[in-house]
Amino acid sequence: MDPITLSVIQNGLQQVCNEMDLAFCRAAFSPVISEGMDRSDGIYAREDGALIAQGDLGLPVFVGTMQYSSRAVIERVRDNGWTVEPGDVFIVNDPYLGGTHLMDVRFVKPFFYRGGLWCWLANTGHWPDIGGMVPGGFSANATEVEQEGLRLPPVKLFKKGVMDQEILSIILSNIRIADQRIGDIKAQAAALAVGEKRLAALLDRYGADTVDGAIAELRKRAEQQMRAKIATIPAGTYAGHAIVDSDGVVDEPLHIRVKITKTADNDLLFDLSESSPPCKGPMNSVIATTRSSVYLAIKHIFPDVPINAGTFEPLKIADPHDTFLYAKYPRPVSGCAAEVSQRIAEAVFNALTDAIPEQLFAAPAGTSGNLAIGGHDPQRNRSYVMYLFTGGGYGGSAVSDGISNGCSTIGISKMPPIEVMEQYYPVLFDEFSLYEGSGGAGEARGGFGVNYTIRVRRGPARASMVMDHGRTGPLGALGGAEGGVNKVVVEISGEEYRPLHLSKDQDIQLSPGDRIRVSTPGGGGYGDPRRRDPAKVARDVARGYYSREQAEALFGVRFKPDGSAVR
Repeated sequence: MDPITLSVIQNGLQQVCNEMDLAFCRAAFSPVISEGMDRSDGIYAREDGALIAQGDLGLPVFVGTMQYSSRAVIERVRDNGWTVEPGDVFIVNDPYLGGTHLMDVRFVKPFFYRGGLWCWLANTGHWPDIGGMVPGGFSANATEVEQEGLRLPPVKLFKKGVMDQEILSIILSNIRIADQRIGDIKAQAAALAVGEKRLAALLDRYGADTVDGAIAELRKRAEQQMRAKIATIPAGTYAGHAIVDSDGVVDEPLHIRVKITKTADNDLLFDLSESSPPCKGPMNSVIATTRSSVYLAIKHIFPDVPINAGTFEPLKIADPHDTFLYAKYPRPVSGCAAEVSQRIAEAVFNALTDAIPEQLFAAPAGTSGNLAIGGHDPQRNRSYVMYLFTGGGYGGSAVSDGISNGCSTIGISKMPPIEVMEQYYPVLFDEFSLYEGSGGAGEARGGFGVNYTIRVRRGPARASMVMDHGRTGPLGALGGAEGGVNKVVVEISGEEYRPLHLSKDQDIQLSPGDRIRVSTPGGGGYGDPRRRDPAKVARDVARGYYSREQAEALFGVRFKPDGSAVR
């Protein structure tokens, strides 16, 4: 196939996914989808659900998990002898069937072209509530998955284009704020319909055989490109380590330990078997999320390799049985996609820093800062569930300081705009500011996290949170210091309350006027802080990022009367 046609088809498939993403977020009711863009759309192979293309605007953590959930649907159809027809749409959120946490709900739709099944279209949307013990689903104290919400195996929600009202009624009867979820459901289905139209137009233009051939070639080339990148890593075995604050139930850290071996065939072998055993609380990770976390970590390191199933072929991940990174029923998993996934990526970054330091960077904030507040708004006479996630600092690197208030490792966006949240929910943001001093010291310092304070304006409410990096900050690299830690303080009737587990708690009772104050982590520093250019240190102090006292202690400088810094 000539390279121009191949490139046009590659970008055409990507554009199909991008248009699905845009249709989904523009039609969705929930700010977490419409503003926070916590969703993803993709195209998957008809035989086994292997990834063909995923939208640029989708969450990176879904890049691996959606092919596993699509495969679970395909296998369920095949094993049960079910028939699929145009207009059918399966719904599934079972974390043990290629999923993440229960709030990430997947739609999987067979795509037919000229009478035959050509591929599968799928998307994921984060529903603000899926039932369970607490509003928002982030139950920090859950000890079994049933406490986290409604678990759906693959079932047809749409049959020949018609929504099954009986299945819908079961779903809506088990979640909070059901009248708002119907809008998200219709938006999710509409996105797949857009994908059908755009993909059919692409096939009409180039022909199904040509597009099939292009997909096979693109997969082969992605594998070759990834192996070429791996070839730049010196031969050897590299060890990395990251820490999860706690599981929310037992107040002890969980350890992620990875060994990465570069083989002569330019494969990377990942061994996570020395990580902590399964935990009681919701920080267990299902295997699809564990694998996807490794994929996204390597994609961060080698960002110019295109995404499809071939990208993952050289990445060999041994199943980490008997660890908390291979959750089996009924282990709770609400923290796996948003938190544990980022610790896995951090361990991978940590392992490869010494091998390819110019390609790596210090650890980013590494937490989504999941916070859910549910309650009743007496002014509007309706209940609500507000879910938000937050940004934090990126790690420094060989070429620059870290970005401040960047998105999470697994995401593409930060907190939904506070103006939107204040319009939707009876809350007020009393503060939104830079978390000064949180950037880890280094020759290239880490970026800064943010401070925000939410005040309940009307009605009773309940707050739950599953965050991380409250015990230790994001790791520095090559002598750089850790970034600042996550902090949570709840003000109830003027008294301050700090969660026992630092970054995790649930069902905190709030009244009007009560406030939640959160500081998100800063990124780790890169390189020896005492090698940082004194002019850059003086600039940071002039901007208020560090006090003079902090700068002198962290970077080994002293300040002259004119504000300049010297060693």
